[in-house]
Amino acid sequence: MARLLVIDDEANIRLLYAQELGDEGYEVVTAATVNEALQRLDEQSFDLVVLDIKLKSESGLDLLQQIVRERHNLPVILCSAFSCYKDDFSAWLADGYVVKSSNIEELKVEIDKVLGKKTHRG
Repeated sequence: MARLLVIDDEANIRLLYAQELGDEGYEVVTAATVNEALQRLDEQSFDLVVLDIKLKSESGLDLLQQIVRERHNLPVILCSAFSCYKDDFSAWLADGYVVKSSNIEELKVEIDKVLGKKTHRG
């Protein structure tokens, strides 16, 4: 079972992702802030990170750079309500990018792809 770290400042998004991805068989751990995410990363090992770009006053892109520097084998999928970040060079460090939505099918497909799973979603 793959362990995912979901980092998002919105509690309802963390809850939705934890429930939906948990139903897919993933073990999901959540964090609301950069500091909380770094603490989780120090305490546990993860197979993949789902990272929101805007975390209140903090930058998910800065955290992405830190993850890539310190844990270069840990894949990261950026998840943002704003598609314009796809053009930010920092975002190119991520293994995947999805636009945040209440329908998380695109995110599930991206997670399967990044983790190397074959998916047959409709």
